[in-house]
Amino acid sequence: MGRPKKGQLQKPQPEPEPQKQTLLFVKPKPTEEPKAHQEVITESIAKVEPIAEPQSAPKPVERPKPIKKLPDVKKPVVEQQKPESAAQEQEDQQEQEQSTSLFQAVGIISGTIRFNEYGKTLIALGNREYPLYYSPNKNKRKAYDGLLKEIANTGNYNQRLIVYPKIQHYPKKEQLHQVGFQVVAFDKGILNEGIASALEDFQFKLCGLWQFIPVCQTPCITVLRNFSPDRLEYIKREDTSSLSKMMFMKASHVPVLWRDAPARPFRFNPKTPKEQQGHASFVEIKARFLPGRDVFGFDSLIAPPTDKPPKFFKVRKEDKAEALKTLSKIKAEKAARKDNQ
Repeated sequence: MGRPKKGQLQKPQPEPEPQKQTLLFVKPKPTEEPKAHQEVITESIAKVEPIAEPQSAPKPVERPKPIKKLPDVKKPVVEQQKPESAAQEQEDQQEQEQSTSLFQAVGIISGTIRFNEYGKTLIALGNREYPLYYSPNKNKRKAYDGLLKEIANTGNYNQRLIVYPKIQHYPKKEQLHQVGFQVVAFDKGILNEGIASALEDFQFKLCGLWQFIPVCQTPCITVLRNFSPDRLEYIKREDTSSLSKMMFMKASHVPVLWRDAPARPFRFNPKTPKEQQGHASFVEIKARFLPGRDVFGFDSLIAPPTDKPPKFFKVRKEDKAEALKTLSKIKAEKAARKDNQ
């Protein structure tokens, strides 16, 4: 387009319309990263644990006041004696298992049997009569029943019996104990072995602890219940009452006159510390029953005294206390029944 000549009017040219601007939004293509890389990132993010906030500074702990040490506690001495005492206990247990000794009180008596008006069976020994008992065990009662049948069939009231001594002590020391005998077997003269042949009439084999008891002025040989696994099972049974346990493990204290004994009878002293008390010796002797005096006299020594008795059962204090309560309750009920009759 050329320039306009002079003298010519220039026509006003229309102004060009402003061009409309259109904006194109280009969506950027996301860059694809390898999946393995993404998984690593996500895993690392997942494994990141939050940082624990710093806790406040702990307060200073006050030291406890020192505890005064008891004078009778000596730890080093106990630790040193522990292995020795354990070894000693193990050695004692092995010796007890190897030993053939047992707690025992059995003998032979011979006399005339009589039945009194109250239904009790008595035997005359010397100038005295002593009661005869049977075992509460049904199987062991056969000996007593057999004796009654023998007397009924033969009419012979003079019998030689194998018996256990039954000694009844009383709480008061001045009250004399009573002697009876539990029938084990009767001898027709055909028993040539065992106790019947080893002992003479009125002679007893006594094996137990040689000691004084509080309710008897004469020293006694205490016969305890020998240990056995079967008896242990019976004691541990839930249906075995405390009274049954006490009666089953009840000791028998046989008074014995024994001068110049090789071991002194043990006597408990409540004023002496337990560590200095000592203990009773286990003795095995033959002794003769002395009718009229109600004691047994030393005859001969079977084995030397020892400080290690065979294993035995002993009633726990808790069982004994509970059994005595039950026993007193039974006695009270019996007395009430008599009053009501």
